[in-house]
Amino acid sequence: MSSMAERRLDTPREQGRTWRPALDPDAVGRGAEAFARFMGTGRFLLYMTAFIIVWVILNVVGLVGRWDPYPFILLNLCFSVQASYAAPLILLAQNRQDDRDRVALEQDRQQAERSLADTEFLAREMAALRIALSEVATRDFVRSELRALLEDLTEREPETGPAAAADDARATPQA
Repeated sequence: MSSMAERRLDTPREQGRTWRPALDPDAVGRGAEAFARFMGTGRFLLYMTAFIIVWVILNVVGLVGRWDPYPFILLNLCFSVQASYAAPLILLAQNRQDDRDRVALEQDRQQAERSLADTEFLAREMAALRIALSEVATRDFVRSELRALLEDLTEREPETGPAAAADDARATPQA
């Protein structure tokens, strides 16, 4: 009785042994997914069809005894039990798939945002390069300017040609 007197109501009780089994939620979820995946296969339908045919034949012919006569109430009860377990397990598997899809969608959205940011950055860089290149003389521009200067020089030379211009340059005294 002293332990009852010492226990206070404002402190939580210590965790002791429990009669409930410890279940890992992920293990239950994986099992539900495996069950739902199996129920959606042709193999399951084949097994279920074979089971029903054997059940009906054994009960109609009566080789082993008629434990479930014609209305097959026990068979219907088995179907009901199977459905009562299958529905929540399928829903659990769908919820887990929805969670995975939600995570994948969020990752895809983040990747799309990063790709958009990279694309915008590259577009700004290309625009900056185009602006910078518009100020740089291109090869065609330099050639056209040199041709224009050559034409100006040929127009300025006296009628005698380039040799006379060279003689004139030699004749002028240099200081």
